[in-house]
Amino acid sequence: MNLRQDRSPNETDIRALYDALLEAYGPQNWWPGDGPFEVIVGAILTQNTSWTNVEKALEALKSAGLWSIGALHETPLDRLAGTIRSSGYYNQKARKLKTFAELVEAEYAGNLARFLALPLVDLRPELLAVWGIGEETADDIVLYAAGHASFVIDGYTRRIVDRLGWRVDGEAYGDYQALFSDRLPADARLFNEYHALIVRHAADVCRPTPVCEGCVLLATCPTGVERIRR
Repeated sequence: MNLRQDRSPNETDIRALYDALLEAYGPQNWWPGDGPFEVIVGAILTQNTSWTNVEKALEALKSAGLWSIGALHETPLDRLAGTIRSSGYYNQKARKLKTFAELVEAEYAGNLARFLALPLVDLRPELLAVWGIGEETADDIVLYAAGHASFVIDGYTRRIVDRLGWRVDGEAYGDYQALFSDRLPADARLFNEYHALIVRHAADVCRPTPVCEGCVLLATCPTGVERIRR
C-alpha cells in the first residue's frame, strides 16, 4: 500500500523526524572514513554492496599501496579491479575510481584538496560528469568529503518518506532532495547527521519488512499504524 500521497510535510514535520531519530539513536559520527580520500573511495565502492565488503576492499587498496589519486590513476585497470574484488561489481568500480582519478590528475594537477575546495555549484556538476557517479554518490562526496550542504537521498530515505505518507512532487532524486533541502537550513553538519540517522533507523527498524512495534516514529507513521492494526 502506497500512502505517500497523504500530505506534504512542513518544516516542523521535517525537523520533528530528525529530533526523534537523534533522541533515539544519538549522534552517529559519520562518515565511516579517515579523511576525504577514503570517503570518496568508500562512496564509490559502497554502491550495491555492504560496508563490510567495502572495508575489505579499502584495506586491500592500502595493503597494495594503491592509496592515492596518483596510484589509482597509474595502476592498470585489471590490477585495480582485482584488488577491490570484495566490493562486488569490481570491474565497473575500478573504472569509476580510475575515471575520477583521471579528472583530478588532469584538471587539478592531482590535488584532491584543490578539487574539493570548489564551490558547491561547481563541484557537484563536476562529479556528476564522471562516468559511473550518480547523484547519491556525488552528494555523499559533496557532503562528507567536501563539507558542503547537499542532502543525500538513498533508498532508505525514500522508504521512510513513503511510509510516513509524505507527498513528494515527483519520483526523481531531486524531488525527494527538495523535500528536505527546501525545509531545512543549508547546514552541512545537520545534513550529515540527518542522513546518518535515517540510515541507522532504516537498517535497524524500518527494514524492507519493518519492525513497527516500539518504533519511535509509530505515532506519526500511517504505514506502521496500519500494520499494527492488522
